[in-house]
Amino acid sequence: MERDRAEGILLGLACGDALGRPVEFETPARILAQYGEVTEMLANGTWGKPAGTVTDDTEMALCLARSLVDCGGFDPADVADRFVAWYASGPFDVGHMTARALSRIRDGEPWDVAGQRVWEESSEGSNAGNGSVMRAAPLALAFASREATLVDASRDSSRITHADPRCTAGCAVLNLTLAGLLRDRPAPLSTALDRVETPDELREALEPVAAGELDSDDLRSTGYVVDTLRTALWYGLHADSPERALVDVVNMGGDADTVGAVTGAVVGARFGADALPDRWLDDLDRDDLGDLARALAALSGGTSASDPASKE
Repeated sequence: MERDRAEGILLGLACGDALGRPVEFETPARILAQYGEVTEMLANGTWGKPAGTVTDDTEMALCLARSLVDCGGFDPADVADRFVAWYASGPFDVGHMTARALSRIRDGEPWDVAGQRVWEESSEGSNAGNGSVMRAAPLALAFASREATLVDASRDSSRITHADPRCTAGCAVLNLTLAGLLRDRPAPLSTALDRVETPDELREALEPVAAGELDSDDLRSTGYVVDTLRTALWYGLHADSPERALVDVVNMGGDADTVGAVTGAVVGARFGADALPDRWLDDLDRDDLGDLARALAALSGGTSASDPASKE
């Protein structure tokens, strides 16, 4: 695995998150009227934070990443505990399903029960958010060469807060695609769709992305996991550069930070950290993110705590 691409996943995720944070919930027309085309890290805007501030997307991905490194593999109970500690710190941005699931875990429910119950209690339209795919990418670094472990860990990581099959399969498809990019595999999204049991709605949304048969009119930036993956994978896999991909998705507004974060992970794996604009990276904690990415890549031959090697 190339160092540059490994670092690119976490750095790209953080870039997309921070670039999109100031224009989250805005419409393209309002973004254009207020900022012109957003191409730089902006201060203030949505949430009123300094330029380069990341949101729950990056913060939760870092919780997962640090758990993987500290535990030497995937331990979902440890990940859940870190999510709960993060939630208790009072983050300025947290999704509804995530907050509900973490509150139940904090109050004593097991990690593999809380997310399931939140999902069962949620109505269609509010039960398949993008709050697990936004943070899933560290698993692709840790298990890039271990496909079965990567799929199972991706599903279980999602289940902590998002148990809908569109979310659990979406995390697995995204991470197999990232792993394919890291390993220079041809047609990584098509391969991922072939190898993951995927709900029809998600598969039908992503097959045209894999085939290159969409245009921008078919894409939306919303909190729905299917929309997020369709848009992020389209721009991430087909844009000419990381900058062009992230500028395009962020200026769609809507769930700009999360769609930006997922797109950023994809372009980071595809192009590498060195292709990300220095002016963006200078606003981030790039050394810490790079160190963590390298530590995750070193785990690629390790064993998942919840998914022993004997399963493969």
